[in-house]
Amino acid sequence: MNSYKLRAVKVLLIFLIFVSIISACQSRKEPFIDLNSLTPIPPSVLHDILPLRVAVSAVISPQGTVESYAPLLKYIEAHLGRPVELVQRSTYAEVNRLVETGEVDVAFVCTGAYIIGERDFGMEILVAPVVNGEAAYYSLLIVPAESTAQNMADLRGKIFAFTDPLSHTGRLYPTYLVFQLGQRPETFFGSSFFTYSHDAAIRAVASRLADGAAVDSLIYTYLLQREPELKLGVRIIHRSPSFGIPPVVVSPNIRPQLRAELLDIFLNMNETQDGEAALTILDIDRFVELEDNAYDTARDLEVFLGDVPTETP
Repeated sequence: MNSYKLRAVKVLLIFLIFVSIISACQSRKEPFIDLNSLTPIPPSVLHDILPLRVAVSAVISPQGTVESYAPLLKYIEAHLGRPVELVQRSTYAEVNRLVETGEVDVAFVCTGAYIIGERDFGMEILVAPVVNGEAAYYSLLIVPAESTAQNMADLRGKIFAFTDPLSHTGRLYPTYLVFQLGQRPETFFGSSFFTYSHDAAIRAVASRLADGAAVDSLIYTYLLQREPELKLGVRIIHRSPSFGIPPVVVSPNIRPQLRAELLDIFLNMNETQDGEAALTILDIDRFVELEDNAYDTARDLEVFLGDVPTETP
């Protein structure tokens, strides 16, 4: 091989070695990172999801509400896949305002509050509880165990405990009984006061702070099962006709999809082990859909009372 060809071969070999080295370096080269264009780490999923806000009217005192409703709220949270927050207020009217303004998504309200909310801004029933086989409840007129009173007439001039200005069983119905006597509460009773929960009204009678009270039959049964000593301090002297049971309600502006999801969760609670456990704590058999006309007898009572002033005892 002449010298010219030999040099050509050497040049070609050097070129091929150079290309191999460059290729090897490029294959090991770290990727380029532009620190000025980094995407922030997304926040936790829980921070991205607005909580479902659930209000419970003060039918029982706040601590009792937290303890008894906690398992049910945890069940909803697990099956909805969304955080759930409990909201409490001192009066039924305050809870109604929360539903009206959309500050809560769901609320457990009393019958009287539902009637007013439905009339004033279109509050809607989502479901209603079934207790002891019926979606109904009663107003119980109670007195201290040793009282000689046998009916409302015997409480003339006495101290009476109302529960809440919007309560059907704790304010409207006893007002009706007084009205039937041709009287008004503000002149019939010696004095009266609001307790703002049914368990507080029961305790007021049991401790002789009040000579009488009218309370929700569901709360009466619930409380006396858990505090049997109260049975020794109170006595029932009258039970009302049945009324539509306090419902679970939503705003008329709730998103249809959320409404459907909540309806499915409530209606199927009794079919699951954790749901059944949550219902048992509240003494509820199951939840059902209930027609609005179930509350017509309560509405009739409100109409009958008309303008009887009972807002202030």
